[in-house]
Amino acid sequence: MTFIDLGLDKNILKAIADLGFEQPTPIQSESIPFLLTEENDLIALAQTGTGKTAAFGLPIIQHIETDSKQTQAIILCPTRELCLQITKDIETYSKYTKGIRTTAVYGGTSIQTQIKALNSGSQIVVGTPGRVIDLIKRKKLKLANIEYVVLDEADEMLNMGFKEDLDTILAETPKEKRTLLFSATMPKEVMRITKNYMFSPKTIEVAGRNEGAENVEHHFYVVNARDRYKALRRICDVNPEIYGIVFCRTRRETKDVADKLMQDGYNADALHGDLSQSQRDHVMGRFRKRNLQMLVATDVAARGIDIDDLTHIINYNLPDDNEIYIHRSGRTGRAGKNGISIIISHSRERRKLQAIGKMLKKELIQKQVPDGEEICAIQLLTLIDKVVKTDVNEQIEKYIPIIEEKLAHLDKEDLLKHFVSAEFNRFLSFYKNAPDLNVSVNSKSERGRKNERGRKNNIENKERERTGHAEKGYTRFFINLGKLQNLEAHNLIGIINEYTRKRNIPIGKIDILRKFSFFEVDSNNEQDVLAGLSKAEWNGNRFSVEISKPPTAGGNDFKRKSSVKGRKRFDAKRKSGSRNRRKSSRRGDGEGSFKDKFTASTKRKRR
Repeated sequence: MTFIDLGLDKNILKAIADLGFEQPTPIQSESIPFLLTEENDLIALAQTGTGKTAAFGLPIIQHIETDSKQTQAIILCPTRELCLQITKDIETYSKYTKGIRTTAVYGGTSIQTQIKALNSGSQIVVGTPGRVIDLIKRKKLKLANIEYVVLDEADEMLNMGFKEDLDTILAETPKEKRTLLFSATMPKEVMRITKNYMFSPKTIEVAGRNEGAENVEHHFYVVNARDRYKALRRICDVNPEIYGIVFCRTRRETKDVADKLMQDGYNADALHGDLSQSQRDHVMGRFRKRNLQMLVATDVAARGIDIDDLTHIINYNLPDDNEIYIHRSGRTGRAGKNGISIIISHSRERRKLQAIGKMLKKELIQKQVPDGEEICAIQLLTLIDKVVKTDVNEQIEKYIPIIEEKLAHLDKEDLLKHFVSAEFNRFLSFYKNAPDLNVSVNSKSERGRKNERGRKNNIENKERERTGHAEKGYTRFFINLGKLQNLEAHNLIGIINEYTRKRNIPIGKIDILRKFSFFEVDSNNEQDVLAGLSKAEWNGNRFSVEISKPPTAGGNDFKRKSSVKGRKRFDAKRKSGSRNRRKSSRRGDGEGSFKDKFTASTKRKRR
């Protein structure tokens, strides 16, 4: 079946052809002929991404009396983003149908502009319930001649508390009209609307999964709750070309996760209810243009985001309702492309994962959170591929003699090392001693083997941990902040970069302890670190930074001017800290140096 077979006029078919659409989706093939030829109301049950806007929009466009400027159709939806998306689609479908005007009305922007548009005449109005009621009360939106009322995402509108608003709006519409209700689910409140406001409706239900669901793989990672963000970061790093949405439960969590990603250098931003309309438009504009790789959003804020090229959906937290997960995952794997839906889970959510798999009728694949060497190998090869694929600008030719002169003292191998290091040091530094984030769900014997490997790693590193010696060429620093101040390794790296105003400082081992921390930095940058971090703050706490010296005969890890009483107190803390360091070493990456493992991993990737 093609769109030609559905009974649409030539102007609409021409607009559809411009979009490259040939075959209608299941919801379109069933809804469009019915709406063109019958007069009954319609209940359509379909998931996000199934082509619902065209299913109700194309027949409405064809039935609009273009000679009249009166409002003949009103389309209600839950969010501003969805309102704008529907309006854009209707305008696209009707671009060859002369005389049709469509107006979007929603909160968070000037109502006067919308009133002006309505006064000029709009046969189709797309709006959010709150703003529609405002316009009705001002007598600027008149529904007396309405022939079509569309309730899009009806279940979501009710979930958002628009029940009374919908009752108020529907009460303003004439009895002689067609009501079209589109919903992903049919809860009791939606059933109430169908009984109170619809006449002999026909029900169309397409398959429970999104059209693109067959192209979506469902992966899950099991970590401790405190490691969710660390896992998210590694997932992003192991997928350098990621373009997706990170779903969070609350506005606060959305903002926190987005802020952390931006602080750590990722192209990310947040979309939540606290943003003004101009801010939301700005964020969405950047995301659509792919200036953002990741959009961190709540389910409500993400309504109306219709982008076919998303590679990943990441569930930072699972929603309470499993059907919402289906909504989320259906945003990727569209238009015949493959997609991945990722769940960052913990061990207590196993039953929930099983329930989702049962609902999907599809296996959820457990993945291991990648370790540092895997991430570094992938990032390095991505960098190399990017360089190879970069088009050479002819203007660079005039600079070649200068470049050759500057690099004449470097042989090929050294040049490659310097080139890679300039772009790659932050990954090497950050993941040098990255711990295993995966939560073990294996037998006790397997956990015992892992513990044994941890003890072996501890023995190998014991000498340097005990003595406090830095690696050759590095200086070891003490700072007065630790886990009590919620300081983590990635935070410290960001602080060093920010306050030294350098992004290429080689950073060695980092030990975040309970009340204080140690870290190593290339000795050539010793004074820059001392000067920069003396002005630094973290969570309202001023930094105190000192160079840590190897232990003296008295056993102090660093030299520091203080009273005898003060030294005794610190010695007790230091002993506790040493235990933490021993625990930390057990979470090491395994035998062999990071350099050896990374080199081996890179060779494997190349083969």
